[in-house]
Amino acid sequence: MLCQLTRFPSLLAYSNPHPWAMAMALSKDAMDLLQAQVELWNQTFSFMKSVALAVALDLRIANAICHHGGAATLSQIIAEIGISPCKLHGLRRLMRVLTVAGTFTIQPPEASSSEEHEPVYKLTAISFLVMSNNDDDGESSASLSPMLNHVLSPFHDSQLSMGLAAWFRHEDPAKSPYTLMRGRNVWEMCESSDAANASINNAMAADSRFLMKVVLKECGEIFHGIDSLVDVGGGVGSAATAIAAAFPNLKCSVLDLPHVVAKAPSVSNVRFLAGDMFESIPPANAILLKQCLHVARVARYGVQIIDQTTFFHLILSFFSEPIIIYNFGC
Repeated sequence: MLCQLTRFPSLLAYSNPHPWAMAMALSKDAMDLLQAQVELWNQTFSFMKSVALAVALDLRIANAICHHGGAATLSQIIAEIGISPCKLHGLRRLMRVLTVAGTFTIQPPEASSSEEHEPVYKLTAISFLVMSNNDDDGESSASLSPMLNHVLSPFHDSQLSMGLAAWFRHEDPAKSPYTLMRGRNVWEMCESSDAANASINNAMAADSRFLMKVVLKECGEIFHGIDSLVDVGGGVGSAATAIAAAFPNLKCSVLDLPHVVAKAPSVSNVRFLAGDMFESIPPANAILLKQCLHVARVARYGVQIIDQTTFFHLILSFFSEPIIIYNFGC
């Protein structure tokens, strides 16, 4: 969740239309609808600022930066707070949220510097208020950390925060916060729990219905000239169903894991296939990847699948994940 949010930190404080939306000259109705979604995500994920602050207090990040003279790189912060270097990427995402929130500032490496130079994080007026006052930092005499720790206590190692503070201290690089807290990843949870499976399928279906309404209205021409399409990781088929309804002559298939396809509804003009995208994808003129790239990024052969496509047809970056349509040989 922290990863999803920090890919687009503007979700924390968003006011202007997305550049891609402006470049595509979407209609005012579409722009208003997408802007409303951004505002809704802003409200939904606003608690992540509180989670990030709670983790920063627990790890004493402000103190670590202060000990380096008020400016420190990620490597220096990691060494100071005593967590494993394997958490570097996680700490970078955490600091991204904290800098957007104003807890710290970031000084990017100068363009003339070598690639080895790291961004430098600096203290702000807020930083001095969150420093722990159980040492001789001087500036920490006005610390509000005891009050903040009390107020933010519901976020410490809770399911809401997915135990991020504990995860940062855990040295296994392979386990995500979700896996560390629950003992299995989200896909394993869905496979073993009907309730979890139904919840995520319903969530993805709602997201697909919303996005496909905009895509088909504003960019429907991208489906012209395509005879067949496979929605890879298409869940219960909401996106494919919408496409098939708009283009009856287009043969649409959905590929997903067996436990997902088992719960898919019966749709007359959409074929559901149980399988694994990393083993094989059924032949088609085009494949649709929507919100499954986060799986492709961590899977062993994800990059190979993407590299084997011959024509990159369209990217529509809808917030947390892109919709990508690959058109083979057209």
